[in-house]
Parts: sequence; C-alpha cells; structure tokens
Amino acid sequence: MHKKILLLGSGELGKELVIALKRMGQTVIAVDNYAGAPAMQVADGFEVIDMLNGDQLDSVITKHQPDLVVPEIEAIRTERFYAYEQQNIQVVPSAKAANFTMNRKLIRDLASKELGLRTAKYFYATTYEAFTRAVNDIGMPCVVKPLMSSSGKGQTVLKKVEDQQTVWDYAINNSRGDIKEVIIEEFISFHTEITLLTVTQKNGVTLFCPPIGHRQERGDYQESWQPVAISESDYADVCAMAKKVTTALTGAGLWGVEFFLTDEGVYFSELSPRPHDTGMVTLAGTQNLSEFELHARTILGLPIPEIKLERAGASAVVLANKSAEQFIITGIEEALAEKQTDVRIFGKPATRPYRRMAVALVYEDINADINELRKKAKAAADKIKIE
Repeated sequence: MHKKILLLGSGELGKELVIALKRMGQTVIAVDNYAGAPAMQVADGFEVIDMLNGDQLDSVITKHQPDLVVPEIEAIRTERFYAYEQQNIQVVPSAKAANFTMNRKLIRDLASKELGLRTAKYFYATTYEAFTRAVNDIGMPCVVKPLMSSSGKGQTVLKKVEDQQTVWDYAINNSRGDIKEVIIEEFISFHTEITLLTVTQKNGVTLFCPPIGHRQERGDYQESWQPVAISESDYADVCAMAKKVTTALTGAGLWGVEFFLTDEGVYFSELSPRPHDTGMVTLAGTQNLSEFELHARTILGLPIPEIKLERAGASAVVLANKSAEQFIITGIEEALAEKQTDVRIFGKPATRPYRRMAVALVYEDINADINELRKKAKAAADKIKIE
C-alpha cells in the first residue's frame, strides 16, 4: 500500500512524521515557506511556497497529485481543502477539521455553543474599543490571543489596565492570515494543564493516549511529562469531551486536545488536528507507539491494536535567544552524559528569539518520580547552548 503524501508545514513535528511515514514505505513531499525546513531534510522532495496563497497551494496539488494532504501548521488557506476532497484527495483528518481548528473562533463556538463543552468565558474583538469592553466584562487577569496564530505567538495574560494597548497590538501584529481579530478569555485558575492525544480511526474506533502534563510560557510549550496525575472522574470527562469534539470535526488522525484541570472540574481549552508539540515526550519511548507513529498508522488506515504506557518520561525545550543565520549548537555531549537521556536537534536553518531549536528527553521506569524527571529534563536542556 503506497501513498503519495503532501505535507503542509515542515517543522520539527513534520520531520518526525516524515520519518514515521518513510518507515511505512510512503513517498512524502514537504512544503513550507522557507527552504531547508526540518521535514524537507528527510522527505523525498520539497516545495517552497506561501501556503496562505490559494493559487500557489492549488499549483502544488496539481503538480504532485497527492493521495493525502497532511497539514502540520495553521497558516494555510484551509478553505481550499474542501475542493481537494471533491477531487478524492484525503485531507487529514478532514477538510472540516483543518478549517475549523485553524480558526479559534470556529472551534471555540463549536465546542461551547454547539457541543456544550465547558470552556472559559470568552469574547471576540476586531477593534481596540471592543477589546477594552470585553476586558472590562471578563475582568483581569484574562488571556488574549489572535484568532489565527501558532505556537503561542501573539498570546498574553493581561494583568494591568495600562498594558491593554501593548497586548492588543501584540495580538493583532501576530495574527496569521487575513483575519485581524482576537479572542479574550477568562483566566482559568487551574492546577494542571494537559494534552490528551486522541486517535480517531477509519473504523470508527477512538483511542486515547495516557494524558500528558505540560507547562507553557508566552503561550508556547516549554516542558511536558507523561503520565500526569489525574482523577478517574476527570479522566472520564476529558475522554468524553475529546471524543465529542473530534467526532463533530470528522476524519481519521491523531489530535492534541488540551484541557485545564481545576478544583471544580475540567475545562476544554483548544485542539490541534495533528501531532502536538507537547507530545514530543512520546519520543522518549513513553508509549509503545509515538504520537508520530500513531498519526502515520491512522492516516494510512493501518491497525493500532493498543496504546500502552511503557515508561515515564519528560521533555524540555531548547530555545534560541537571538536572530542569526550562522550558529553552532554546543553542550550535546554534556547532556547525553546522563543515563536515560536523549536529545533531538531539529535542524532549523536560522534562529530567532524563543524559537525552538531542540528538545531534551529523559525516561525512567513507569513508577518514577515525575517531578524528578522534569528537573532532569530541564537540566539536560539547560546544558545545550545555541551560540
């Protein structure tokens, strides 16, 4: 069973997915808006285009005639996906899923208004005046995000009235695509933020990975760990909510569904219809199949007999602190001197402040102290320097 796959977005997550697909004997063309992207380094071919340009997107589809289109980022002209499905091209997980989840307004309204999932109170704003009214209604602190963005860009926790203009400008200036609108959310006081990797299969069966705990800064993942402490009732709730929203969005694939765990129960946060950055902890062998292997099997319609937690693990990111096209990465030898430690260098051709350049992974047996593992992962990441 051989398929030609067009991967839209070629970062570190796409790179691991290409490796998983190549191990299954597939042909992958990696697409991004710059040359030398991580996934391009391991794919069969690549294209450099502006994925927000519908004509350029259509031309790549016409040129390569793929069997599957796999989006790996948000900044894509996703409304074109419906036409691709009409041409019998499989969009992963589906055109509807990709289109809805690329826009926080569509997915939040679906979750809250149509499906009745418990979410933070929220408003939208397209003008600064509407933004300040929403902030006044919700109160501070509150969370401000662009409707379309990725990796936490443009996201801020607004705490002081005098910061409103700065926060508004940051959100608008980091909006992707042609939607200049923000969402203002009630700040949820949570004790844990989790990702529930959810697998929807072509046979209609939904599977769940053991939940992953994660910590964010600037709206972007900094560390993740698996397993995470969760009560039976909260686990039942997150599984039910994840199944409800992924069923409504339709299609086969792996999803990263995010939740807040609070003393009053579970809140739905958001979801991605593809492997999730926090799921990089599965590269530490925490499960019998990594999130990338699960996504590859699922989109190809291959069986997944079980998803099993095999050991405890933690991940911590390595960030750049300045913009540069010439740099070296040091400290790998020191990081790997620790037992049960691994490092993944993403291979990005340039740096910028806070850009993820690598991840440190650590693992131990299934009953290990997670807090100690988190410290070990952070210590390994701190040894790696971008110079």
